[in-house]
Order: sequence, then C-alpha cells, then structure tokens
Amino acid sequence: MSLLSLLIALAAERSLSAEMWRFNFYYQHYLHFFSKNFTAKQGTIASAVFILLPVIATYLLLELVDNSFIELLLSTLILVVCFGCTTTRNSYKSYLHSAFRGEETTTEMHHKQLLSDKNLPEMGFGQALIWLNYRYYIAIMLFFTVFGAAGAIFYRLLTTVIEHKKAKCMASAAENSEEVEGSSVDNSEDNHETVHEGNVAPNIANGCQNHHDVLFWLDWLPVRIASFGYMFVGHFSKAMPVWLESLFDNQKATHQVLIDVAEKSEDIMVNEDDCTAEPCLLVRLAKRNVLLVLAVISILTLAGVVS
Repeated sequence: MSLLSLLIALAAERSLSAEMWRFNFYYQHYLHFFSKNFTAKQGTIASAVFILLPVIATYLLLELVDNSFIELLLSTLILVVCFGCTTTRNSYKSYLHSAFRGEETTTEMHHKQLLSDKNLPEMGFGQALIWLNYRYYIAIMLFFTVFGAAGAIFYRLLTTVIEHKKAKCMASAAENSEEVEGSSVDNSEDNHETVHEGNVAPNIANGCQNHHDVLFWLDWLPVRIASFGYMFVGHFSKAMPVWLESLFDNQKATHQVLIDVAEKSEDIMVNEDDCTAEPCLLVRLAKRNVLLVLAVISILTLAGVVS
C-alpha cells in the first residue's frame, strides 16, 4: 500500500499546483488555530504538543478507518501535501532565468533568498537544492515507508517549524535592538536554535535541547542511506571513501555529509563563469537518486520486507 501511495503521490505532486495542495497552506492555518487555543507559555512543552498533536491525530484517524481503499486514499492525499515545495521550485526557475539573462545581481539575490527562506547555512545554490531535495522527497519517502502517513507529517512539520524559526529570530533581533541592554535573554532559545542550523552538530551528552537537535538525530540514518544512493547513481569509486569517512562521524552536520558525497558522485568540471551548470548537474543527480530510492522501496515491498 505504501508503494502505491508513493507512486501516485510522486506522479501527481507536480501537476497539483493549487494552494490547497501545499503544506504551508495547512501549516499557517494550524499555527493560527494553535496560537488561539493553546495559551501555555512558549517553550519545550508547547513546541512538543504543536508537533505531536497532528501526528497523533493522523495516526488515530488511519487506525480507525476500517476500509483499505479509504486508508489508501487518505494516505496518498497526505503524502501529496507533504511532498515537494513550490517556493523552492520557483526559486530554482527564477535563478536559471536570471542566470541565462546574465543578471548576476538578481541571480545572487535568488540564491541568498533561498538560503534565508529555508533557514540554511551558507552554501552553494546547487548544494542547497541537493539538501532540499532530500528534505522534501527522499526523507519523506523513507519516513512514510517506515512509519506511514503520521511519520511523513511528523518530519515535514518539524522541518517547517525550523524553516520558520529564522523569521522569528530576525523579528526578535529587531525588537531587541530597540530595547534596553539585557532584554536579549528572553529570546535566547531562538538564538540557540539558529546556531545549530550551521555546521555545528549537537553535543550527544546534552541530549536534544531544541528542534535542530531532534532533526539532526532523525536525519542521521536517512542521510547516510540517501548518500549511499548517490554513489550508485554517480561515481561509486570516488564517493565511497567520503561516505565511509562520514559513516560514523557524529560531529559532521547532516547536510554536509549528504552534500560531500553528492558532489563526489558527480563530475562537476564546469566553467567558473557558468553559475547554472553545477545546480543543473546536481538536480539531475538528485532526481536519479529519488528514482533509485523508489526502486529499492518497490523491491522491498515485492519481497514482503515492507508493506
């Protein structure tokens, strides 16, 4: 059933461009509903409830459904909503259009805007696309296959919360600049979360202290599975040493593990003045990896390993 949902969702995701098929559409409505009805002080408990409430509701709903067809339909619809990101796809198109017209300033603006919108550390445009392809497709495919629709919602909701942290931190910083000295302490949690979006891995001894720490450990195994796939769709011999080096490295940021293996899996020998070649090469590589993951899931389903 998971395989059928994946096939339908991947085929339908690009053609369903209406707002009702976008995850952010439901996220904004849920955020508004939660902020009005949950009056507890913002913190760990409120954050946990915010993420777990729709996950538990989805799990219970699908458990109560006693019809395989309806369960398949609901799971597929949820998966379509969780898949992909229209803003990232539009940013990629705008980047290419500006680059082909020779508008270097506009091209760089689209690059910076994407990093800012997705709360990503400094990285190349093609590298950002590799990471976001994992986040919006491969990771959701893996979580859906293992944990069902509730797992897909959990991962997508967690990453969306982290993406929106940047806007909150920037707003807090603007307010702090107008307040008396010492008022920045009130927003220390948000500032701490922004640090972990960079190249610093969380300290295992401290446990999970924020959303970024949770996502780091959630991504630890799926990232290594996805990067293993890049070796098969690219240059296996060149990427294998990098993958082995990062296999048990808990100090390396997960996005860096994936990007390093992906870049070694593709020959990126392009003109330095051509800012479109690297993103296009890496996007094609990422698409091949998505198909490989889907093929592996299909084989595991036919073999009875996953349902």
